[in-house]
This record gives sequence, structure tokens and C-alpha cells, in this order.
Amino acid sequence: MKVIVTEQISEKGIEILRQGGAEVDFKVGISREDLLNCIANYDAIIVRSATKINEELYSRAKNLKVVGRAGNGVDNIEMEGATKRGIIVVNTPEANSISAAEHTIGLLISSSRNIPRANNIIKSGVWDRSKLKGVELHGKTIGIVGLGRIGSLVATRMHSFNMRVIAYDPYITDERFKKFGVEKKETLNDLVREADFITVHTPKTEETFGMIGKEQFAIAKKGVRVVNCARGGIINEEALAQAIRDGIVASAGIDVLVNEPSTDSPLIDFENTVLTPHLGADTVEAQNNVSLTIAKEVLSALKGDMVPNAVNLPTIQHQELAVLSPYLTLGETLGKIYHQLEKDPVSKVEVTYKGDVSKLNTSVITLSILKGLFDPILKERVNYVNANLIAENRGITVTESKESDLNNQTSSIKIEITAKDNIYTFAGNVFSNGECRIVDVYGFEFDVIPAPYVLVVENIDQPGIIGQIGTILGVSKVNIATMQVSRNMKEKHAMMVITVDNIISKEVLDLIQSIDGVNSAKLVRL
Repeated sequence: MKVIVTEQISEKGIEILRQGGAEVDFKVGISREDLLNCIANYDAIIVRSATKINEELYSRAKNLKVVGRAGNGVDNIEMEGATKRGIIVVNTPEANSISAAEHTIGLLISSSRNIPRANNIIKSGVWDRSKLKGVELHGKTIGIVGLGRIGSLVATRMHSFNMRVIAYDPYITDERFKKFGVEKKETLNDLVREADFITVHTPKTEETFGMIGKEQFAIAKKGVRVVNCARGGIINEEALAQAIRDGIVASAGIDVLVNEPSTDSPLIDFENTVLTPHLGADTVEAQNNVSLTIAKEVLSALKGDMVPNAVNLPTIQHQELAVLSPYLTLGETLGKIYHQLEKDPVSKVEVTYKGDVSKLNTSVITLSILKGLFDPILKERVNYVNANLIAENRGITVTESKESDLNNQTSSIKIEITAKDNIYTFAGNVFSNGECRIVDVYGFEFDVIPAPYVLVVENIDQPGIIGQIGTILGVSKVNIATMQVSRNMKEKHAMMVITVDNIISKEVLDLIQSIDGVNSAKLVRL
């Protein structure tokens, strides 16, 4: 595993990568040309906000599997190109949240109390406080745009200043507003009209870029103070500059600019603006957290594990991932079986979840099933990122259904695969202790613990077949771990599922296949 790190992260993260078996090239400041020339050598790249990960880079990154963004925003990473190539993009959304929230408050206080100006005046040898009168936070209204991780941390802290906290976030539930003691505003303009202070904490998207501009400053309270510690451009800089000139905005604390890294901004020359060069996450604690987190996530992604902070995957919390883990294993196991037994192209995959699993985020389990389904037949990389896209491109319909009422302590996953005019069923259970079982193959009932090598034999239900298979395997030095037989009495048909300790050669499979009454004998690798 080769990893290139193009921007500064703490040495602790580099150590984690190396301890995890990765060969790490730490090339901070590498030129774009040099990066493009060498990226084909790497399995993963770790960046912060300056390195552009786009189609130009993807087209040369033949071995790239993971992009690690040491930080929160991913606006320097082109997501579509990554997803269609199965490249996992991971970030560290929680590692620097506290630092960003604290920097927000620092900007809010320093700008409203003129602290940087006062510092400059006194250090110039002048004792003059005549033009430095500020305002208190106590009793004022702060409007938070975006009540996610950082916005909620800011809200919590602003309560201690005895501020009225209002927020606008159409994607957050009412319960979350109540949880943080925040008054919900239905529209952005409602918030702007009432706020004495406005702070933004949304990602930069097409929807949020420039969301606070001329229209909002026109209805804002005279003397409003604003802070942007999220992403440059969410507050329109030209509109903000004009609002400062017009006396609408009394002060601004800005950590992010629309064109970074650059000091070319209309906000630079105002005495009542406090600007910092994107320092929100720049604390010892945040840098260590970001570095350690991104190193662990890149390693997990390279090893094929599910990653909680994968940006181009369904969002999964760490605790949720632990609960999902056995279901992901079972889903991928069941998915792997079909194409090792059958060759017909799949047109439909129907997944039914029963029991406690139906209460979980089953979309990611379905991804594990698709990953397992395509793994045995595709040369291209198949993972949780592109499994859905591959199914879509192959014209496969994927459906999910859930049944919560199960009368025992197990959860079950049943897959029905439609191929040509046939429907093939596979099912498995997960017990309360996390153990998995394969319980159904083509309607034959079993209770099989998944193993790396499984011999599946379909035969006429007649005497002598089991003994002959056992003899052939024994003579061929293939050790049988478990053997189960399931019968269809009505059709006098049977299936054997035999787990073995080592791979079975084609010659041995052909011998078993040649037994009178054996319809098929195939090795399934799980």
C-alpha cells in the first residue's frame, strides 16, 4: 500500500499509516506537474484543502483507491469522478469541530470588542480607547445558519453568554432544535431579520454559495455583526463589503475567503473586520485528531473495511457500524454465491430484511450484497462506493423490503435473484451474538457457518452419492470441515453444502461431477 501525503498533517498520522503497513511519501508542497506524473504509483492520497482532486488527476491515478481529506469540507475533491471509479473519499468531519466552534466564538468576540485593533494601537505606542467601544453578547440574539456538528456546538456555548439562540436549517429535525434549546426559523430571511449576530455553519454547495448577500443585508438589523468560519463564499464578500460601508454591518469576523489562499478580498481594508487565514481547525488538538482519524480511515478503506466517514457512501456513525458489521459480512457472503453457481445475467435483486435488522440502515447492507454479487465476475474494482452504480449500469433492478415481526432472536436477510426466467433464493441469519449462518440456497434449508471454501453439490436423492463424494475428497487430501444435506422429497432432489479446509482442484470437481446422480458440483469461495 503506497500513500502520498501532499499537505501538512501531524507526524502521529504518518506513524499510524506506517504502523499499518503503508509505505508513505510525505511530499508537502509537491508541484501539480510532479503530482500528476507520480500519482499512478499510489493507492491513496491524503490532502487538506489546497490540492485539487479532479478528473485531470483521476485520469492518471490508475491505482488510486482512496482519497483522504484531512478536514471537513470536500469542495476541492470532485466526487463524481471518484464514485464512478470506485474510489472512496473519506474525511474527518468531527475531528476539528470543537476547534472550529471555538474559533467562531473567538472571531465573534474579537470583532464585536475590537480586540485586534486595540492590540495594534497599544503596540504602536498609543494609549487610545476612544474608537474601540464594543458591544456585549449578553441578551442579544445570535442567528446560526446550519445546525449541524459545529453549529450545534456554537449554539451550546452561546447559551452560556445568555444569548437568545435562533437557527435556520431546513435539513435538521425539530427534535434537534429542541435538543440544543434553539428556536427554529422557517426561512433564512426570518433569521436575518431578528439576529444581532449571524454566523454560518453550512457546507459550501450550489444551494449555500452566496446564500447571504445583498437581499439579506437589505433586511438585516442595522448594526448586525457577522461571522463566517465555514467556507468562503457562503457570505457574498462584495455584498458584505457594501453592507459595511452602508453601516448595516457593524463588524465581521472572517476566517475563510472565496479565493483561497489569497489576500485579494474587498474585506481586507476595513478596520471593523477581523480576518484570519482559515485557522478554524488550526489547533494542536484538531491537527492531531484530524491526522490520526484520516490515517486510520485511509488504512481501513485500503483494507476493504467499511469506513464511517466515507463521503461517497451512506452516512454511518461509528456505533451504528459496529451493529451493522455482521449484517454486512452476511450480505456480502450471500451476494458472492450466485455467480459462482450460475452464469445467467441478473436482471433483478430483491432483498428482504426480517427482524431487528429491518430497523437498521439497510441500504448499506444492500450495497454489501451487490459488492459480493459483482466481485466474482468483474475485473474492475467493486466496493461500497460504486456497487449501486454498477448495478444501474448493468440494468439490474434492486429493491428492498422489510418485515419487523420475527418470532425468534434472529434477524434474517433473504435475496431473490432473477436471471432470465428463473428466480434463485439465498438467505442467512444473524444471531444476537453476531454469528452468521447460511440457511437457504435455492430453497434448500441449511444451517451453515460461512467458510472460505464451500463445495455445493446438487444431485438426485438416491443412495451412495454422499459416500462417493467423501471418498473422492479423502483420496484427494481435501479435509471436510462440515457437511450438510437438504432434500426436496417431492422432487427427489437434494443439495449438499460441504465446507472444506482447502481449495478443490478442477480435476477433483470433475470426478465428483461424474458420479452417477450428481447434477452439478461447484466450489464457492466466500
